[in-house]
Order: sequence, then structure tokens, then C-alpha cells
Amino acid sequence: MTSDGRRAIEARAALVDRIVIDLCREYLGPEPNRIEKLCLVALGGYGRRALFPYSDIDLLILSEDDSAETRYHEATRALSRALWDLRLRVSPANRLIGECEKFHSDNPEFNVSVLDSRYIAGDERLFARLHGTALPRMIARARAELLRDISELTKQRHAKEGDTIFHLEPNLKNSPGGLRDYHVAYWVALLSRKHLPENWGSPEELWAPKAREEMATAFDFLAAARCFVHYRQGRDDNALSYELQAAAASQAVGTGNAQPLAAADWMRIYFRHARTIYGFSMQLLDEAATAPTSLRGRFEDWRSRRSHRDFFVVGGRLGLHQPGGISDSNRMLAIFEFIAQNGVKLSREAEDQVQKALHLMGAPGTRSPEVWKRLRQILIAPHAAEALREMHSSGLLVHLFPEFSVIDSLVMRDFYHHYTVDAHSFMAIENIHRLREPANEWERPFGEMFAELEQPELLFLSLLFHDVGKGMPVGDHVIGSLAAMEKVFPRLDLAPEEADTVRFLIREHLAMSANLLRRDIFDANTIRAFAEQVGTPERLKMLCLFTYADIRAVNPEALTPWKAESLWQLYVSTANYMSRSLDEERFHAEAHNLQVVDRIEALISGSGTRDEIDAFLEGLPRRYVLAHSPEEMATHFRMSRRLDRRGAEVRLEKRGSAYALTLLATDRPFLFVGISGTLAAWGMNIWKAEAFGNAAGIVVDTFHFNDPHNTLELNPSEAARLEKSIAGVLAGAVALDTLMRGRAGIESPPAPKVSVSTQIHFDDSSSSHSTLMEIITQDRPGLLYRLSSALANAGCNIEVALIDTEGQRAVDAFYLTLNGGKLDASKEQALREALVAEI
Repeated sequence: MTSDGRRAIEARAALVDRIVIDLCREYLGPEPNRIEKLCLVALGGYGRRALFPYSDIDLLILSEDDSAETRYHEATRALSRALWDLRLRVSPANRLIGECEKFHSDNPEFNVSVLDSRYIAGDERLFARLHGTALPRMIARARAELLRDISELTKQRHAKEGDTIFHLEPNLKNSPGGLRDYHVAYWVALLSRKHLPENWGSPEELWAPKAREEMATAFDFLAAARCFVHYRQGRDDNALSYELQAAAASQAVGTGNAQPLAAADWMRIYFRHARTIYGFSMQLLDEAATAPTSLRGRFEDWRSRRSHRDFFVVGGRLGLHQPGGISDSNRMLAIFEFIAQNGVKLSREAEDQVQKALHLMGAPGTRSPEVWKRLRQILIAPHAAEALREMHSSGLLVHLFPEFSVIDSLVMRDFYHHYTVDAHSFMAIENIHRLREPANEWERPFGEMFAELEQPELLFLSLLFHDVGKGMPVGDHVIGSLAAMEKVFPRLDLAPEEADTVRFLIREHLAMSANLLRRDIFDANTIRAFAEQVGTPERLKMLCLFTYADIRAVNPEALTPWKAESLWQLYVSTANYMSRSLDEERFHAEAHNLQVVDRIEALISGSGTRDEIDAFLEGLPRRYVLAHSPEEMATHFRMSRRLDRRGAEVRLEKRGSAYALTLLATDRPFLFVGISGTLAAWGMNIWKAEAFGNAAGIVVDTFHFNDPHNTLELNPSEAARLEKSIAGVLAGAVALDTLMRGRAGIESPPAPKVSVSTQIHFDDSSSSHSTLMEIITQDRPGLLYRLSSALANAGCNIEVALIDTEGQRAVDAFYLTLNGGKLDASKEQALREALVAEI
């Protein structure tokens, strides 16, 4: 069942053949091959003799003319019903032979499916007409249209699956590099032939020997994996979930080994096979789609072939004039420098030629004076990531830097990283280069910063190697990455100060995100300590861009707009501190406050006096003024003016795909608990929270949250009810316990896919006024409510809350005070015990 997928799917196709033939004898005639003017044809996977355990059975009922179709209509319907009665998921299609000669522009799926047609029973002469005349005519007339449809269907499918082979839970059939791409390679190879072979041939017969062997091995692995998933799930399920990866690895599915594997090691095998299928199928598709047919196209082809001494470019693919001329690293790297400048890809022949030439370049990791000169140009070119991917796929990157091999297709099984470690590194480099043309306003300042870098190549070199330690047997991957770089430096001949910069970036590449997510970035002590850690403005710029690219390359949702904004705030605050333009004393100068008041006064249009604005701002920490725009502060001021008439003011806003809830109220115990608990009771997912208080005892709390069930979007009136619910809880008119009990049982949280152990740390040095408590634990519904309840029960006041999730890991930081001061050691221990008990 699990060791030989190819044999299993061929056996199932043969079994279904026997069943269909037996049913033909029962419903169509005792001798199925003597039936005239009608035949049964297998299509799709069934036609390829690759029928997976729970896949549909595509059956073409082919008639010579209308009279034959009418004559056999009831019998073929009965045959189809009999197949359904046997619990076989048959998908029958009735066609006349004349219809099969036509290209159906409105049904591209059928046009493609008949490319895999195979005779089962009935009139053999009719099938011979289909395979020998009708389909060849259709292909000859609409070859370009067929290739276009295959290309478009492939693009749509890839987009649906995230446009990457490195998906966390890939679809064995439809993901890039999946089994459907294997079929694409066969269809394109078939359609690219001027004359179809008599029996059309199998994929293995249409491909070059090297590709044939690699593709067959990849197919065998994926076929075994898909059979395993089908049998395990008992249905046509092709998603390779976390649980199924672990189960398949424990049985070494598809590997031919008897010993179980770790899930990450098994997935590494999967990604390598997927990369083979994806690369080969996309090369064939690109070449077929860009084949020059016009005189002008042939002229451009001819001119391109003569435009460079060592290589030529046709249809976005690079080929080599003289394969033997790339035996030295300088000429070979020149090829990839061209790719980095122009965004083309290697042809499959060129990739093979590069691989064959590697042994002529000396032993892996051999020192060469040309390497850094060329690699530097590759790294700073606009398509650097594409060139690095091509270098990696062809084996050149690992040949130059054997240290990189340990992260080839390496999976991080934490449900937060969506890509393999090598793919993550390339994507991080790509994220920086994309800043050349910012896609939105919050990218623009990072793009301007990138343009100011003095040595951007050092940033890219650091990004390339920053995670190689994850493939080493070390407790801290940063230590492993630094050790690897010490082996790389002598081969690059970097200047000592350049090597120091790379060491710094790799050593500190997590420092900015740690401050960003787990420290109050508007606290003077935080900024001072971070500035001393970084040292120079140039290093600060590089580290900021590194952090931006690194977070964004984790998964598509990792770098939210608020994280990007907070990252920029941290950069600006640190840069200002370094230039001594912003410190605690200057920030509290009267001139600065006057500017803030002036802007707010201009926005409120006489709805308050200047003294009243001063009174509202009095006592608010500077982080409040820096974290909010004048427009937001003016809104908060207006809300504060209504507090005399109401116990609390609530404002709910839609911000992109998320929501922001702002509450103003007089400070009181359990205020934070009431809001977080109400949002949890409504099923909302809180990902950021802030709390500020002024000298008059007015609290400004802001909660940013997602609505995973689209309750507010699908029911607009619910927004007002949520605001009313929060106000009712804070006023004591609605019991929070009742709300929470009402939520319980509506849905039980899914079992965690990654186990996260709880860690609680206290820090009295990061802030001048508060104790910082950081807690890392398993994320779950209502977690913030439970944590804030424990804090409130302990008498703690939450000055700032920084809430974040990384996959299924909650990483929350709270700045706490008790009776206006920091917590002592005994209180920290009591709070630790209370939190552990609550969680």
C-alpha cells in the first residue's frame, strides 16, 4: 500500500478495466470487442493507467454517430449506474467522434483530458479513428491554443496553491511540483512534436534520458505518498497535512527504506522531488509557449543566439554556445550575473551542462579570487534571488559554498515558517530588491533606506547565510551560522571591517524583531540599550532592512502593516537617539508639546479649549504621542469629552482586513480583562493591544484584532452590538462570565499541531518605570483574557501590552506596575505560579 505507488495505481486501473469489461458483457453485448460504432475510452489518470485509490474514474463513451448514441443510450446509462452502485466514482462523458476533431474553446479541461485517452472495450476501429485521425487533426489545428490552455490552467492552479513548491502543507496533486505538473510535462512534450508517434508514447519515451530517470524517481515518490494519503484518509484527499507528514515519515513512505524517518527529513525528500518536477515542467512549458513561429520571431531568435560569446537567450531561457567553455568559475559566474541582471532562467540543457562542468572547477569550497567579485555583482543585481535559485538548483551554489548544503530543502516544523530554510533565505533577498519599486506607502521609506546603503552586498551576503546554522547540530542556529561564515570568509577575501559587518548582522539578526515585539519601543531605556547594541547608523539601516526582509520571508502574513510601522518607529527612534535629536528631556520640552497641541487644536474645530487639550495630554507617556497621529489623538480627545455622560467610550474601526477597537474610560481594576474577555467571548483573535493612562486617570486602550469567522463583515449590525456589549461589561450591566460561558461549546479549539512549552521571564532593567514580563505559550482562544485576569487578580496594572503570535506560539509582553512601582521578587514568583496554574 505504501511502498510502491506506481504498482498500486496501475493495479487499480487494471482492476477497473476488468470491471468495466464485465459490465460491457452484461449491458452492451457478450463480446465487448465485437460492439460496433461505440467504444469505451479511459481518460485522465485512468487513461494513463494511474488510478489512485479514491480518484474519480473518467470514462468517455464514444459513438460514431447519433444513431449509435441513441441505440446504446440506456445500456450505457445502466453501465454507469452499476459502477456507481459498486461505489466507484465514475464521471462519464458522451461524445461523437466528430466532436473530438474539434477544439472546444469553452471546455479546456476536456481538450486536455483526451490527450490521455486509452481503449478499454467496444469498437476498436472507432478508437483507432480517435487516436489516429480525430485527435491528431484537432492537435494540428489548435496546437498553440492547447498549449495556451495548459499554461493558463497551470498558472491558475499554482496561484491557488500559493505559487511555491515550498508550501507548509502541500497538495500532492495540485501544488507546484505536484503530480499534475508531471502530467503537464508529458502533455507539453507530446504537443511539441511535429508528428505524433503511432502509439503516442509514455512520458518516459518523450523525455531525454537524464530527465526521464529523475522524473520517474520523483513520480514514484509522489505516487506512493498520494496512495498513502488516500488510504489513510479514506477519500480523495491530496493535502499533505502536518499529521500525515509525520505518519508517512514513520513508515518511510516512497523511500524504499525500512527505517522510519523524522518528518522534516521525509519532507526534505518531498521538496527535492517536487523541485525536479516543477523545474522540468516549467522549462518545457516556457520553451513551448515561446517557440518562434513568425519570420520576425525567428529573426529575434537568430539575433539573440549571437548576442553573447558564451551564451544566448531564447524565450526567457539561457543556453550555452560552447558547453566546454564554462570550466572556470569566472566564466560560469558570468552566466549567473547575466541572469541576475536580466531575470532569465537556465534552459534544461544549460543546467545539465553547468552540473557536468562542476567537477572541472576543483573540489567543493575551493578558494577562487573571482568568486566575491562576481558574487557581489550577482547579489546587488535586481534579479539576485532568481540567479541564486538557479545556482542552487544547478548545484553551483553548494559547490562554491558547501556550508549551504545543510539547509537544502530543510523544513522548519513550527507551523509559522511556510517555506524551507533555503527558500526563505532567497525570498528574504528578493524582498529587499522588491523595494526598488515599493508596492504601497509603508514600503516606501524602506525603499529609500535601501537606496542609501553604502555596501548593500554585505546585507545580501548576510541574508544568504544567516540561517545555515538551522541545519547544524547546535542549540543556537546563530552560533552555527557564524561558525559557517568563518569558513566562508577566507574564500571571499573580504576586508576585516566588511567581515565584521557580516558577523554583526548574522549575530544580531533577531535583535530588532525581539525589541519590536517584546519591548516597549517608546521607552527611553529600550532605545538607549538598542542603540548601544547596534553602534552605528549604517549598521542600524542594514539591520532594519534585514529584519524587514527576514520577517516578510517567514510567511505571507508575518509582516503585517502594524509590524512594518512599528519597525520603522523603532528605526527612527534609534536613529534619532544616535544623533542626539531625541531623548527624554528634549521630548518633554515645552516647544514639542506646543507643536502637538497646535495640531490637535486645529483638528477639533473649537470643540475644546487649549487648556482642556493640555489636561488630556498631561501625564500620557511619550510613547502615546509617538504611536498615534494627531488625527487619532484628536479623536481620543473628543471621546474623553463625552466621558462625563458615559462610563466608557468605545470606537470600532475596520482597518484593512482587521479591526481596531479604542476605549476611553476612567481607570479601574479589571478594565483590560473586561475588554479582552468580551472580544474572546465574541470569537475575536487579538494580535496587538496598547494601554495608556493620563494624570487625570483616563485610560486609552487600543485592541487590534481579526474576525476569523467574519461575524462583523457578514452582519454589519453586530458591530454596534459588540460596542454595546463591551460598554455593558465595563459598566457591570453584563456579566462577563455569562458571555464566556455562552461562547464555550460553540466550537472546540483544534488539537495543536506543534506543542509549545510555557516560558515566563521577568526583566526589571528594560524599563525605568515598569517590570517587563514576557510569556511564551501555546496559543489558544481566550488566552489574553486568561492572562490579563491573572494579572488583575494579582493587583497588577498593565501599562503596555504587546501581543503577538508566531504560528501556534503566543509571544506576549506586558509592562507591569504594582501600586505605581515595579514588582519585587516575591510578587514575580507568585505571579509566575498564578499564570502557570491559569494556563
